[in-house]
Amino acid sequence: MYDGCVVPPGPDPHRVVVLALDGVMTFELGIPARIFGSARSSDGTALYEVVVCTPDGGPVRTEAGFSIEVAHGPEALESADTVIVAPTHRLGGIAEEGVLPAPLAQALARIRPGARTVSICTGAFVLAAAGLLDGRPATTHWAEAEHFRRLFPRVRFDADVLFVDDGDLLSSAGAAAGVDVCLHLVRRDHGSALANQVARRCIVPPWRDGGQAQYIERPVPEPTTATTAPTRAWALERLDRPLTLGELAAHARMSVRTFTRRFRDEAGVTPGQWLTAQRVEVAKQLLETSDLSIDLVADRAGFGSANSLRQHMRELVGVSPAAYRRTFHTSAAHTSATHTSAATAGRATAGV
Repeated sequence: MYDGCVVPPGPDPHRVVVLALDGVMTFELGIPARIFGSARSSDGTALYEVVVCTPDGGPVRTEAGFSIEVAHGPEALESADTVIVAPTHRLGGIAEEGVLPAPLAQALARIRPGARTVSICTGAFVLAAAGLLDGRPATTHWAEAEHFRRLFPRVRFDADVLFVDDGDLLSSAGAAAGVDVCLHLVRRDHGSALANQVARRCIVPPWRDGGQAQYIERPVPEPTTATTAPTRAWALERLDRPLTLGELAAHARMSVRTFTRRFRDEAGVTPGQWLTAQRVEVAKQLLETSDLSIDLVADRAGFGSANSLRQHMRELVGVSPAAYRRTFHTSAAHTSATHTSAATAGRATAGV
């Protein structure tokens, strides 16, 4: 979530330091460089600098069967604006007893106060073992959910979301959810327009509906080819007018009960939550790219009234439409860095 606090851009790009541990997963390790490296201002200036470090500055083995050498040791963490802990298959004592090895604990202690800290997949075990997630919301790969809960009972764990944003601490689920959380950070720092540009360059969706619930292995009671996807696409073309649950179910040629159940299974949220989140995204785009009044933005996004838009923007984004426009309108300086102090989890289930 975003609290509207913006500081003037400094002379240097935002420094992202990725911490690689023994057994690091190569796909996830490369995500920050790919996403943040694609974020540039209108004049082509890089908005982020991404470097990789290890706890001792030495090479680390990867889960892919080869080793990598890095140019930085733990001292790189001292100058990080954002620290990202990449996942590893070799958690060892962290996963067994919830205890950090001394070199890793010493490395994490170098992170300066105020730095943003992010975990991808099993990187959440590292942050939890360091005590950083105590009393805070967090997530990790759904396959590790029960083990994580048992090991770290003080963490407010949520297994159903793609990522959790708790201001200065963010965590994401496995693999591609690392893309989701990095794009979210670009969006949080510089607005939806730039995040969408980065997504297009990387050929990934700028925002994925639903959460981990849609990927969890479950027994399927009976085979079926029916899906709510065509109805979601149909609804996206009609967000500016009221859409009832009955209309959606009728378009899908299902009973309301069947449609509601299948929609939640596929999208991870209820039809009403999904519609609200999509309308908020439309409103954000209009606030960023147009000079329409708040009343007209609310009307075109399908909220019916400015008060309704304000209520849902505050619930899902954390600020009013006017505050969001002041920060992210195309006439504003999108190169500013946004600092967040949200006290609640921002969910990847389309902002729900």
